[in-house]
Amino acid sequence: MKFTLSWLRRHLDTSATVVEIADTLTDLGLEVEGIEDRAARLADFTLGYVASAEQHPDADRLRVCQVETDEGTKQIICGAPNARAGITVVVAKPGVYVPGIDTTIGVGKIRGVESHGMMASERELELSDEHDGIIELPSGAVGQRFVDWLAENDPAKVDPVIEIAITPNRPDALGVRGIARDLAARGLGTLKPLERPVIEAGFDCPVGVTIDDDTRDGCPAFALRLIRGVKNGPSPDWLQDQLHAIGLRPISFLVDVTNWFTYDLNRPLHVFDANIVKGGLRVHRAAGGETITALDDKDYTLPQGAMVISDDTGPESIAGIMGGAHSGVTEDTVDVLVESAYWDPVQIAMTGRALKINSDARYRFERGVDPAFTPEGLDHATRMILDHAGGEASTMVIAGELPDTSRAYRLDTARVESLVGMSIPAETQRETLTALGFCLDGDMAHVPSWRPDVQGEADLVEEVARIASLTKLEGKPMTRPAQVLRPVLTPMQQRERMARRTAAALGYDECVTYSFIDAEAAELFGGGTDATRLENPISSDMSHMRPALLPGLLRAAARNQARGFADMALFEIGAIFDGGEPGEQRLSLSGLLVGQTGPKGVHGDRRPVDVFDARADAEAVLASIGAPAKAQILRGVDEWWHPGRSGKICLGPKKVLAVFGEIHPKVLRAMDVKGPAMGFTIWPEEVPFPKAAGTSKGALTLSDLQAVERDFAFVVDAEVDAQRLVQAAQGADKALIADVRVFDEFIGGSLGEGRKSLALTVRLQPSDKTLTDKEIEAVSAKVVEKVTKATGGQLRG
Repeated sequence: MKFTLSWLRRHLDTSATVVEIADTLTDLGLEVEGIEDRAARLADFTLGYVASAEQHPDADRLRVCQVETDEGTKQIICGAPNARAGITVVVAKPGVYVPGIDTTIGVGKIRGVESHGMMASERELELSDEHDGIIELPSGAVGQRFVDWLAENDPAKVDPVIEIAITPNRPDALGVRGIARDLAARGLGTLKPLERPVIEAGFDCPVGVTIDDDTRDGCPAFALRLIRGVKNGPSPDWLQDQLHAIGLRPISFLVDVTNWFTYDLNRPLHVFDANIVKGGLRVHRAAGGETITALDDKDYTLPQGAMVISDDTGPESIAGIMGGAHSGVTEDTVDVLVESAYWDPVQIAMTGRALKINSDARYRFERGVDPAFTPEGLDHATRMILDHAGGEASTMVIAGELPDTSRAYRLDTARVESLVGMSIPAETQRETLTALGFCLDGDMAHVPSWRPDVQGEADLVEEVARIASLTKLEGKPMTRPAQVLRPVLTPMQQRERMARRTAAALGYDECVTYSFIDAEAAELFGGGTDATRLENPISSDMSHMRPALLPGLLRAAARNQARGFADMALFEIGAIFDGGEPGEQRLSLSGLLVGQTGPKGVHGDRRPVDVFDARADAEAVLASIGAPAKAQILRGVDEWWHPGRSGKICLGPKKVLAVFGEIHPKVLRAMDVKGPAMGFTIWPEEVPFPKAAGTSKGALTLSDLQAVERDFAFVVDAEVDAQRLVQAAQGADKALIADVRVFDEFIGGSLGEGRKSLALTVRLQPSDKTLTDKEIEAVSAKVVEKVTKATGGQLRG
């Protein structure tokens, strides 16, 4: 929704600045998305005086003008028909950007004659569509800025344009008057009265209107008036300026009137050429398949059930969305039918979506315009047409009945504090609602017809709090009981709950399987011993306590695959057993990924799952339960994992927090699972608790000094892990080295059999001073020394 400052002041008597208005609108819930300073783009244009204008020697339509400017007399070539001596013009000197033609003016030659600038038209300055000649000003001094002249003589042309975002629950703010009403209620000015004009009808309207019975739910009321003897033509300058400012192109006065009232009073209208319309108008639903050429010159095939306005010859308008070109007004129109109707929001939305038409009328009707204003809006438009285009108006014809929107809710002035937490005097609340158009009768507030969003007592509280400003809401601590209860859950129970929530948030489905499994499955995962065998199992396939959670998940995956579900993300959290004695069980969380990711998975585009998916999820769950970020990835996993596609997450070589990887193919065959399958297992009890519990994060340490990066390539044995090089390099100088990462691996070539080259990037981050070359070389030497000592590798030459 766009409007100019002068447009707003037609409804609001205020001396507030644009900044004050914008801040207030945002605070009221009408968020300002931008303010266009139209004067800024005209700041470089100055006034000049044409001292002489001679015919161009090589062009009949060009004149060589000598123009007096603030930089002396300049020669400017101009092709405008009104370029002549003795007029004051707007000059764009070399280097000035002209927005209307998207060009920066330079010195050039036109047919062999130099031109040092340009004299601009209104369209070239985006002031209007006028391009028949250059701007002629009735006054102004040479060298005066054009924006200063406009500010004194025609300020509407440089009015700032305010654009606000409208939420679907505030259709009343789709009119400038609705915005002005909110600002007046806040106290930023006084809302000017809007009196309904008196229209003296000279004759009865000869055109009738009927609404089909099955259409009355979509069009409860339709108002129409004929105006004879109008003179259509260009709109007044003020009207064109306001439409131009908000991005609408003036077409003709009769059309511009409908566009202007759409934005001014949130009352979409339509005008028909009365001499084109045959017979009466009928509002009905389309049978489906009818075609109409709309005002955008596009042909549309109407869907069944769409609401249409037709005359005796066929469809003339897509109701509430866009008129038809056949009966549209032109410069030759002398008799015009002005329509003001109320259309059901749902019906308009359905038709608009089906036809893919986005118009200002549809945008407003599908959000809900004021139904009670339907006939009054027609009177306002009639008065403007009579005042500017002349003519004689008929009586108003109204088909149907205006819907009854009257409703009232009890105003409980104490609820503002209980619902919002603000203390607002009762009288202030009543004044606020009155300013917004509510009618108060005792403790009952009658809702105005233009506020369809107010549907209960809580909405009255919202209006009061919104106008009072929610920025004044002060945070107050909640009252505490005399004795603060201790936490119910233990730290480990809280950790278990967080792990479960994180796995579910990652897209995994939780499984709950039996703690008993068969001996063959238990043996695959390091169990199946007499220590975990049950003395009296309930069945032969539940003979042992489970040594891991993965067997149960794999069995579940096999059952799902047998039923046609190939893509799965499953997890379970529970106890696993190393023996049958107390203390020989551990809490564990396992996840299983089978099939592909994508729409049915949890890892982006559809593709087969891989080991990195399992690693990412394991690290995410560990992070959620407080695992340190400095954990290492090491080799050496159990035999049910794929040896080359797995790893364990450790704090040191003996403190294993989790293991992840691809399930070994032999395990998948034994469990009758079609692979590959990825999994991970986490032991939450192995994650150390922080030494000092706290809810705040550590301090953020930043440095303004430039970081330095150095690259190293080491030749090592092929069996050496890259992790060993990274750890050794990090230990060279823990104060300066902020990060070490591997960026290249090379095997073969001149390195020989059993050797490889690993390249590292070491990032040095100083904290107190900029590093010198000598200091950088010293750290680099330490890196080489540490890596060589730890791995036996050599710096690659």
